[in-house]
Amino acid sequence: MRYISTRGQAPDLTFSEAMLTGLARDGGLYVPAEVPQMPAGEIAALAGLSYEEAAFRVMRPFVGDSFADAEFAEIIARAYQGFGHDARAPLCQLGPNHFLLELFHGPTLAFKDFAMQLIGQLFEAELTRRGERVTIVGATSGDTGSAAIEAFRGLAAVDVFILFPDGRVSEVQRRQMTTPTEANVHALALAGDFDDCQARLKDMFNDFEFRDAVRLAGVNSINWARVLAQVVYYFTAAVSLGAPHRAVSFTVPTGNFGDIFAGHIARRMGLPIEKLVIATNQNDILHRCLTGGAYRTEGVTPSISPSMDIQVSSNFERALFDVYDRDGRAVAQLMDELKAKGGFDVSQGALGRLRELFASGRASEEETRAIIARAARRMGRTLCPHSAVGVKVAEEQGIGATPMVTLATAHPAKFPDAVEAATGHRPALPDRMADLFDLPERVTKVPNTLTSLEALIRERTQT
Repeated sequence: MRYISTRGQAPDLTFSEAMLTGLARDGGLYVPAEVPQMPAGEIAALAGLSYEEAAFRVMRPFVGDSFADAEFAEIIARAYQGFGHDARAPLCQLGPNHFLLELFHGPTLAFKDFAMQLIGQLFEAELTRRGERVTIVGATSGDTGSAAIEAFRGLAAVDVFILFPDGRVSEVQRRQMTTPTEANVHALALAGDFDDCQARLKDMFNDFEFRDAVRLAGVNSINWARVLAQVVYYFTAAVSLGAPHRAVSFTVPTGNFGDIFAGHIARRMGLPIEKLVIATNQNDILHRCLTGGAYRTEGVTPSISPSMDIQVSSNFERALFDVYDRDGRAVAQLMDELKAKGGFDVSQGALGRLRELFASGRASEEETRAIIARAARRMGRTLCPHSAVGVKVAEEQGIGATPMVTLATAHPAKFPDAVEAATGHRPALPDRMADLFDLPERVTKVPNTLTSLEALIRERTQT
């Protein structure tokens, strides 16, 4: 199994090489040169398996020779042993043919745990084998950072630096990043929004002298291993609802496009997905692009669903690569226009393909609050604001004979103020996190400049 860059100018890599590299040296994102197919019989055989066994069967073809079967199975087992639900990703019913896929039973109560816990184990195994050490830098709109810190805290071969937008994450999200005491993790509150954090991260990867000096590695969803881990729960949910003998649709609250791109990969593997629906909040660049054909950044407006407060969706580049017939030069030109002009126009042919692959919708702040309130009153479910965005858009799409699965991306207790404002009830953290607000915080405020960030990281990786 080989991995190629979406911009076509970086060397092909193995799975483990692509995982440790993160962003390609031409600025592109790695994708598999070919997507392995999973025949209907193999999909049907997933029924009744544990999540770990299903994960092994779905992901194994993408790993190639990087990990032996027994080692890979052990890595998967370690990754999910800390989840708080035996099913790992359980389904519950919201209404007629509408289901909620609960992805918040991991250590940090967000869907990012499915990928980050796995990638932490993969990194540890590969770095131990190589006798190497790396510096991980990540950017987060809230959940990726805490999931990364939880996955890598205390590991001997890794230093972790997480950039988050100062004042633009929930208090629970912030404290999950700032209360760990391990010396190898560093929470950095950047003056700016998530797009600024993501831009500085990419700047660091494109500064090859710095990148090589600190052995920079990335665990944002630019890392292919992150996307791969998320493919699994599309299969387990669909099989639970009758796949491959029955098609299933998914609505995905998304900002950076990684989670829904995982669904696209599942469908390319052979999973019968009828609709993949992009659900956005008021920062609706993806919805505007699909409806109008123009990808134009308009600045980020803070919302009650902060993990979706994004205008530059990194993983959208992977989808563009597919709809532009895997033409790396065309994708590179679009990304150059985005950087220079703040946007680009999708060609008519590529836009038509995008619309064949994805539907989309948006939810305003008022609509999100209304869904949270109605879900508590009529569905017996407390939804986080991001999940509520998904439910609103799913219902707007119309739920008919094909089951619709909305991804519940975070536990409502991560956003207690928004939930309490909508329902009058303040959701409690699980018992294992009951002391979160009593722990001291450890955080460094940093300016939005590449030089200051690189200087801080150099200093702390040398100690």
